[in-house]
Amino acid sequence: MKSALYLFLLLLALQVQGQHGSKLNAQQQEQKSPHSPEDQSQAEGENSPHIKTAPSNYDFAFRFYKHVREEVGNSNIFFSPLSISTAFAMLSLGARSNTLDQLHKGLAFNLTELEEQEIHEGFQRVLQLVNDPHREVQLSMGNALFIDDRLKLLQKFLDDVTNFYYSEAISSNFQNSPEAIKEINNYIETKTHSKIAGLLKSLDPETVMVLVNYIFFKGYWEKPFNNLSTRDDDFFLDAKNSVKVKMMHQSKPFNIHRDEKISCWVVEIPYKGNAVALFVLPDEGTMKQVEDALLKETVSNWMHSFTKRKIHLDLPKFSISGSYDVKSLFEKMGVTDVFSDHADLSGMAENALLKVSKAIHKAMVDVSENGTEAAAATVMEAVPMSAEFPPPPFIRFNRPILMIIVDKVTQSILFIGKIVNPAAEED
Repeated sequence: MKSALYLFLLLLALQVQGQHGSKLNAQQQEQKSPHSPEDQSQAEGENSPHIKTAPSNYDFAFRFYKHVREEVGNSNIFFSPLSISTAFAMLSLGARSNTLDQLHKGLAFNLTELEEQEIHEGFQRVLQLVNDPHREVQLSMGNALFIDDRLKLLQKFLDDVTNFYYSEAISSNFQNSPEAIKEINNYIETKTHSKIAGLLKSLDPETVMVLVNYIFFKGYWEKPFNNLSTRDDDFFLDAKNSVKVKMMHQSKPFNIHRDEKISCWVVEIPYKGNAVALFVLPDEGTMKQVEDALLKETVSNWMHSFTKRKIHLDLPKFSISGSYDVKSLFEKMGVTDVFSDHADLSGMAENALLKVSKAIHKAMVDVSENGTEAAAATVMEAVPMSAEFPPPPFIRFNRPILMIIVDKVTQSILFIGKIVNPAAEED
């Protein structure tokens, strides 16, 4: 019988807020390093490992999204494809034979186009750029292995996870299950700035290792919403039902695109620090059509087709979360061996036959106008009342929408979600 390797992929908290109340951001802007991550990334060009792996990571994001959609139906969705793919790519360092092949296929890596070394170098570079202290956006990502005293990991595996994934190796006593659970939960809570607490409820008695990936993001809008303009409004769940939400409003120039082919509007709302949120508003009755068209080519087309023009934008405030059984979703994607007695993780440990017994992911997002309500309330705008031709379009995100958060520095999708009901209770 194989020992159990618990793999926890989780973990992120995401908080999107306005700019007021953050003097640090202003100081960072003034003191921005000439060797900022944006400059470094652009200088590296198309041969950089993270640019080579970006298309596969996009493919994985949308493939995983479609499996989640099949499982949850007409419910809110929110997850970090980058968190999940990083954790499984790290695991693949210890995988061999068919187990390794399945992981590569599941993560959308084609070894006729990319060498295995380049995959890990790509994630290594993403981690470096994500965690760069010169970035204006608050973004951190990391990995940890909690290892039972009874398990002896191979030095090569330890060296590789440290070198490519900057993973911490933390010795734990899994025979004292309550203490091990507390230790892991405390680690997760600290790394996600208390956004995810008490995630791990129990441990399989056979567990000898827990792998954790976390990502934390807090972005400040380049142009914060004025909370004096926020009002109660209807968000239409379907043709017959609606809920009351706090609807934010701006009338400013944004990058927008009307995709007539799949019937949707796309609005790009930038954060400080070279990250953007793409909000996608399908026409009534076309959500499935838009979801089916979610491919890297579609998103690339949107981002290359933007035109900047003034719009009247309505966007709901919302806070949603998602929890997923990644093991079950990966099995539907053809990644089965790593979870079974056929698992070959022989590159990981000495004298131990390992398999992954559990893989879970939890994510949350909080979208609002700004950091501090009182200070923002002192901001008032005056605009000339001149007639414009053509008049700015009204784009009202008052029915189910998609949200994709893209880090332009690493060309990575950090998060992807569907907001069906912004007023739904969080799980």
